Amino acid sequence: QLQLVESGGGLVHPGGSLRLSCAVNGLTSRVTLNLYAVVWFRQAPGKEREEVSCINNRDGSTKIADSVKGRFTISRDKAKDTVYLQMNTLKPEDTGEYLCAAVDHLTGCEGHGGDALDYYGRGTQVTVSS
Repeated sequence: QLQLVESGGGLVHPGGSLRLSCAVNGLTSRVTLNLYAVVWFRQAPGKEREEVSCINNRDGSTKIADSVKGRFTISRDKAKDTVYLQMNTLKPEDTGEYLCAAVDHLTGCEGHGGDALDYYGRGTQVTVSS
């Protein structure tokens, strides 16, 4: 059983940066981060949940939403069992609850359909405001 814990959210001015972390706990020497893809979602009040980015830790392939392309970058540190979301040039419309989720690497970034994920974190709030 995995536990995903997000951190790094906060209040930032427009144009600022934040780096979110998704720590994947519960991994073992046999059940490693390589077996999972990790997805970052966000949800603003009154809006549908949006997939922001995904990384398949098996091969390092990534996906990024058009709305954040060129500003956000997903990465991972296998030694720390952590996936990061670097967010630059933040805009007020980036405000929302950001949460990470994990799915097996075979389903991966292309197959989860937004709701067929195995594990979810509890989220971290990002507020972009002047």
